[in-house]
Amino acid sequence: MEYDPIKKDLGIVFNKSPLLRKLFYKLLDLLLLRSWHIHRELKKWPKIASSFTMLDAGSGFGQYSFYVANKNKQCTIEAVDVKEDQIEDCGRFFKTAGLNQVKFSVGDLTKPHASNKYDLVLCVDVMEHILEDVEVFKHFNTSMKSGGLLLISTPSDQGGSNADEHGESFIGEHVRDGYPVEEMRAKLNQAGFTKTEILYQYGFPGKIAWKLSMKYPMSLLHISKAFFVVLPIYYIITFPISFLLNWIDTNTSHTTGTGLIVKAWKD
Repeated sequence: MEYDPIKKDLGIVFNKSPLLRKLFYKLLDLLLLRSWHIHRELKKWPKIASSFTMLDAGSGFGQYSFYVANKNKQCTIEAVDVKEDQIEDCGRFFKTAGLNQVKFSVGDLTKPHASNKYDLVLCVDVMEHILEDVEVFKHFNTSMKSGGLLLISTPSDQGGSNADEHGESFIGEHVRDGYPVEEMRAKLNQAGFTKTEILYQYGFPGKIAWKLSMKYPMSLLHISKAFFVVLPIYYIITFPISFLLNWIDTNTSHTTGTGLIVKAWKD
């Protein structure tokens, strides 16, 4: 299934006013389990309360830049994405919201971006879309300051793209179904990262939460946009269950899971 057309439709609905855009971000924070895990890791990062420079690598709707910028007015954020329409859209909204410490620009992560510039590189739901992953990791390493943190969320090889019995991914834009832990670690080492920590997310509770909050409603919207009308009722019924499952998944450790939280530090 192709997510991009559905994402575009959602963007049109929630871009009608700044208030709706902020509501959209809040809903993403609550519904997307990866957001829970990313927020947890950001809160644990020692520099989160200080002045720092961040690269939002593959910024999408801009929800992670919005989260960080609202938590720390001292930080400087550069957000890049290959989709020019999303960059323009985010730039307009962030200017309206008064978050001038965030700058959006079109950028290809497979190309060099900067040198010795960032304290934090955040890359959420991006690497599963890029074939030249080692090149991207090398560019991240070059762009980071010594001691900087690379924080990645990406599917694992334990069913992360929900591939069916024929090996076809539920999410059509993915170029790989997910990363084995050791492959991810080896590629990061190849790119120059000698210190890494890789954790599973989307364990058993998270897999159920993902189906309730994302897979089932997105599948309905893929069938017909008319299902937008019933989404509020659907989420009123399922949200309490998803919220509890997200909390459990975030606050417990997992021996396996369909997603990875990856942390790597530059020497």
